[in-house]
Amino acid sequence: MSRVAIPALEDRASLGIAMILVAWLFFSMIDTSVKWLVLAGLPAMQLAFMRYVGHFFISTWLVMRGGLDAERFQTDRLGLVLFRAYLLTSSTALNFLALLYLPLTVTASIMFTSPILVCLLGWPMLGERAGPWRVFGIVLGFVGVLVVMRPFGAEFHWAMLLSLHNALAMALYSILTRKLAGVVSTEIMQFYMGLFGTAVLLPVAVYYWSNPSTALDWVLMILLGVFGWAGHELLTRAHRFATANTLMPYAYFFLLFLSVSGYLIWGHLPDRPTLIGAAIIIGSGLLIWVRTRLHSTSKQAATRSSVSK
Repeated sequence: MSRVAIPALEDRASLGIAMILVAWLFFSMIDTSVKWLVLAGLPAMQLAFMRYVGHFFISTWLVMRGGLDAERFQTDRLGLVLFRAYLLTSSTALNFLALLYLPLTVTASIMFTSPILVCLLGWPMLGERAGPWRVFGIVLGFVGVLVVMRPFGAEFHWAMLLSLHNALAMALYSILTRKLAGVVSTEIMQFYMGLFGTAVLLPVAVYYWSNPSTALDWVLMILLGVFGWAGHELLTRAHRFATANTLMPYAYFFLLFLSVSGYLIWGHLPDRPTLIGAAIIIGSGLLIWVRTRLHSTSKQAATRSSVSK
């Protein structure tokens, strides 16, 4: 038996955008379900485990469809694949804990510093220098985070620091996903993500386990793994069809999805500082995206000009 096939990168931006929108819808369903379940008294680490154990069974079945040969589970980038899995697992667990204390829109707003951090980390990790406009966008995004968090006011909550960690973890996760796309198959990345999260969270889940009290809670808890697998399947595949810079602006639909679900279920409306801070963060992210697109376009034009000569 051979290893799982690794599909090549393709330039199909529309398909990538459609995939990323549905992926963020699934992610919003995870956060909404977890918010419901933690308020019902279920431990956050138990829910994090359920999110990964379902993911693990689905991804294992998909890899094993081609046979039971151990070679199908091998990858030359195992270290990076496992580090990527660690980043997402830690982000998931701490995000579920933060949702016990914070509204959905607050956690989502802070998480959206992730694209800004991608730009900031682009220099040391990818060799991509940030020009003056992108540096301004990074600083502006930091201001937006301060407006949302209000670190020196009565509205500050320590759980906001968890969301800040999650933003950094997701930025690194996004960079690694793009680096591994076209090198490691989606199925293998999904398998090791599920395996890592399940193995790490199993002891904690067993220790804190509490049975849901209603049939709806059982269904939502079981579906966490399905939502998680489906969302990351689409997110990983989307990076095969479009660049991270192309996909980044559509991640802001996540905040819209959470705002709708938060209002419909709990009647939560973001307060003025959260709305202002979220607008600043989104504006800074879009500024970075525009500058990156312009730089990429001018670079491509210069390359075509030199080739024609």
